[in-house]
Amino acid sequence: MTGLELGLISVGVIVALIYAGMHVAVALSLVSFASVWIQNGDPVLAAKLLTLAAADGVADQTFAVIPLFVMMGLIMSASDVGRDAYDVGDFFLRRIRGGLGLATVGSNAVFAAVTGVSIASAAVFTRVAVPEMLRLGYSPRFAVGTVAGSSVLGMLIPPSILLIIFAILTEQSIGLMFFAGIGPGILLSGVYCLGIVAMAYLIPSFVFDQTGRFATPDGTSVGTGPLPQDLSPPDRSMGEILAKSLPLIGLITIVLGGIYGGVFTPTEAGAVGTLAALILAVARRKLSLADFWGVLKETGHLTAAVCFLVIAATMYTRSLGLAGVPVEIGALVQTATDDFLMVILIYILVILFLGTIIDSVSIILIMVPLFLPVMNSFGADPIWFGIITVIAVEVGLLTPPLGMACFVIKGCLEDDRITLGDVFLGAAPFALMMVFVLALLTAWPDLVYIDRWFG
Repeated sequence: MTGLELGLISVGVIVALIYAGMHVAVALSLVSFASVWIQNGDPVLAAKLLTLAAADGVADQTFAVIPLFVMMGLIMSASDVGRDAYDVGDFFLRRIRGGLGLATVGSNAVFAAVTGVSIASAAVFTRVAVPEMLRLGYSPRFAVGTVAGSSVLGMLIPPSILLIIFAILTEQSIGLMFFAGIGPGILLSGVYCLGIVAMAYLIPSFVFDQTGRFATPDGTSVGTGPLPQDLSPPDRSMGEILAKSLPLIGLITIVLGGIYGGVFTPTEAGAVGTLAALILAVARRKLSLADFWGVLKETGHLTAAVCFLVIAATMYTRSLGLAGVPVEIGALVQTATDDFLMVILIYILVILFLGTIIDSVSIILIMVPLFLPVMNSFGADPIWFGIITVIAVEVGLLTPPLGMACFVIKGCLEDDRITLGDVFLGAAPFALMMVFVLALLTAWPDLVYIDRWFG
C-alpha cells in the first residue's frame, strides 16, 4: 500500500468514525496509531512515536492563549455584552429599512472582537435579537438567518479560536493571523449589510412578516402596518448609548491594540483582556460567584477539548509525514495541473463538502496537514491560506445536515413555530454571501491584509 493510498483511506475512515459519533480527537488518534502500526509493523514503536508527538504537540507556552481568550469570551457573554452591542447598533440603525438586520450584523461583529466563538454569538443573539425583530414585524426566517449568518464572524474577527488553532497547527504567528482576520471580517460584515438592504428592497416578502403572526401583540407588522423605521425606537439617550459603547471599545482597544502595537504578545493580551473583562463584569454587578465558577468550569472543559484535539492533530500530521503522504499529494497535484487556482478551487470545494457532514475544527485538523505542503510548493502565503480555510470551513456552520450554528439557534429559540428548516432556509442567503467573499479573497489575495486595501 502506497503512502497516498494509506492517507486517502485514513481520511475516509476518520470521516466515517466522526459521522458515526466518535469524538474527533479519538478518531484522529486511533487512525494515526493504526496508520503508523501498519507502516512499521510494530505497535510498541507506533505507541512511542505517537506519545512523543503528543508531548511535542502541547509543549509550547503558546497554548496558554487558548484558555485565556476562552475565559475572556465566556465572562463577556455572561455580562450581557451582547445585549449592549445590540442596543448600540439598534439605536443608530433601526430607522433604515432592514435596520435591525444591520444592527444584528454590526453588534455581532463587535461581540466577535471580544469573544471569538461563533456558537456563543449564535446563542446570545438568538435570545437578544430574534424576539425584538419578530416583535417589530420581521419574518422569522430572516430573523434567525441573520443571527446565524452574522454569528460566523466570531470565528473570523480576532480573537478567533479557529485562527489560533490554525496558527498553532501550521506554526504561524497568532498575531499575524489575528491581523489578517480583520480585513476579511470587515469585508464579510459589509457584504452582509449590503445583502440585507438589497433583500429588504428587492425581496421584502423574505425580510418582512406578511402575516402579522409574529409581530406586536396589537397585530402591527410590516405586512399590515408601518415599516420598522416608522415604529418608535426605545427611549434611550445618547448618554446611555455612550455608556454601553465605552466598555466594548475599551476592551477591544486593550486586547487588539496591545497586540498590534507591540505592547504585549497574544498570550499576554489574553491575560490582560481576561482581567479587564472580569473587572468590567464585577463593576457592572453582572457576574455572581456562581456565574464565575460556571465560567471557570466551562473554560476548563473547552480548553481540555481543544488541547486534546491539537494533540490528536499532531499525531495525525506525524503519521501522514511518516507515510510520505504530503509529498505524494504534492507530486500528484503538480503532475495533474500546474494551475494554482484550480488547486485552491478543489481544496475549497472539498472543504465545503466536508462542512455538510463534520464540524469546523475537524475539517481543519484533517485537511490542513494534507494541503499545507501543496500550498507551500506553490509559494502560497500561509496566512492567506489560513483565512481562506477558516471562511470555507465556517460555511459549514450554516449548511445542512450538520449546520452547528443553526442547531444552536433552534435550541435557544423559545418560539416553537420556527422550525429547524426555517433556520436553514433563513441562513442560506448568508452562506451564499460567504461563498462570494471567499471568491473575492481567492481572486485578490491582497484583500486579506487591510493595510493593502488602499495601495
